[in-house]
Amino acid sequence: MVTMSDDMRAKWDARYRDAGGRGQPASVLAENTHLLPERGRALDMACGLGSNALLLAERGLSVEAWDLSPVAIERLNADGGERGLPLQASVRDVVAEPPPPGGFDVIVVAHFLERGLCPAISAALRPGGLLFYQTFTRARVTDTGPGNPAFRLDHNELLHLFADLSLVVYREEARIGKLTRGFRDQAMLVAQKA
Repeated sequence: MVTMSDDMRAKWDARYRDAGGRGQPASVLAENTHLLPERGRALDMACGLGSNALLLAERGLSVEAWDLSPVAIERLNADGGERGLPLQASVRDVVAEPPPPGGFDVIVVAHFLERGLCPAISAALRPGGLLFYQTFTRARVTDTGPGNPAFRLDHNELLHLFADLSLVVYREEARIGKLTRGFRDQAMLVAQKA
């Protein structure tokens, strides 16, 4: 029997197999690296090809990276190994097996939305831990991101999904002002666990 996870795995394996490069780290992380701790344990959840995981490991954090795609994980482990980085990438269905409570000082989630996981993500942070989250919104200017609105955030929804954390950074420009400039189609949040 073929499951939804099998279908998703096949879709992402094909995409990552054909991907030419690794891509850039998410803006929420790249623009806020100064907030990262000097050491600790980090998780790049639904990591894809791992540009966020690599950045975290280059900053000296001990990194776990999880994704449904064996193709992505194989590429990331090879890249991290070649660079000698403290990074361990694993194939993991994060919906079926969310992170354990209190395990991480930093969690990064980019371009992935499963609302039911938000309480587990918050719980997985250690006291003082930081969440860096960025994903697509329903208020969009371009055709970037998922077509299914279920995988896009409502206005300010990210703030509500992580209301139990203390807000550090939030950005969601929606369709305000000059639409050809700025941070469009997405929301970003950095929040800290008390």
